[in-house]
Amino acid sequence: MIVWINGTFSAGKTSTARELTGILPDSTLFDPEFIGDALRVLLPRKRLAEVTDYQDLPSWRRLVVDTAAAMLAELGGVLVVPMTLLRQDYRDEIFGGLAARRIPVRHVLLAPAETILRQRIATREEPGEPQQVDLHVRQWAYDHIPVYQQALGWLTADAHVVDNGALSVRETAERIAEAIRTERAGLCDIVQTPEPTRETVAAGVLLFDEHDRVLLVDPTYKAGWEFPGGVVEAGEAPARAGVREVAEELGLVLDHPPGLLVVDWEAPQPPGYGGLRLLFDGGRLTEEAAQRLRLPGPELRAWRFVTESEAAGLLPQHRYERLRWALRARERGHPLYLEAGTPVG
Repeated sequence: MIVWINGTFSAGKTSTARELTGILPDSTLFDPEFIGDALRVLLPRKRLAEVTDYQDLPSWRRLVVDTAAAMLAELGGVLVVPMTLLRQDYRDEIFGGLAARRIPVRHVLLAPAETILRQRIATREEPGEPQQVDLHVRQWAYDHIPVYQQALGWLTADAHVVDNGALSVRETAERIAEAIRTERAGLCDIVQTPEPTRETVAAGVLLFDEHDRVLLVDPTYKAGWEFPGGVVEAGEAPARAGVREVAEELGLVLDHPPGLLVVDWEAPQPPGYGGLRLLFDGGRLTEEAAQRLRLPGPELRAWRFVTESEAAGLLPQHRYERLRWALRARERGHPLYLEAGTPVG
């Protein structure tokens, strides 16, 4: 199990995590800061200059998951992870990766009042020249308070919240240990999608509203929006897989077989294996049918109808290209074959 202690800078995560490892049996501290430190040494300066935070490096997010899994495989017990995660898509990617490895996560948020946060930042002792500390450390922490406040909506819905403003480090750790023991800090409700071991075939279904906007869904277990659909199971026809996934994800039973729009070959990008990605036309939904859509909590958090231009800001680039050509195929009335999002032939 992982106990992930979240919170903005100076919330008390690391000191609380150390204290918690002395309370929880068979627990070990895992600080992903060390992975960031290693990447600062290992990666070329040119790559590091392209990001303002090591969390923006896909390699950091991947290594956090892989390292946590390796430590648990070797040590067992509980990993206590003190790490700020203020971007929901990064939370989805990391927690989804852990879920795929069958590693349960209990997410705890330390949430002292802003006045206390600012006081802690101002009085926190840091190594280095005072002027440099004020410029690079304290200002960084101050600048992230608005980012943290904007993230509170999804954070408080996702995590067990502990207001540690008036608590000592020991009291905070004991509060978390008690919440875990009584399961008030429950396991993150996130779908466990096994990682593929080879190329896969996936079927997505495009559904449209009466204004020809396309339906997208927001998965809880990976970054970015997606089409309704999923991996085709062994012995299953792709179109039937799309129909099955729509019923499972949205509670919508299609009364007709969906028509093929695109077949796209997705190139492998380690650690992913790629494979064939098919998009089908599920037709238009009436307003009444759209109001009956229901989402499974562990897998999807939201759905929305969007225009093509709006989809460009929600989908990862390779999915957007697939959608763009699927819409052209729908207009022209015949399917297209793509390789890595580009028509062939």
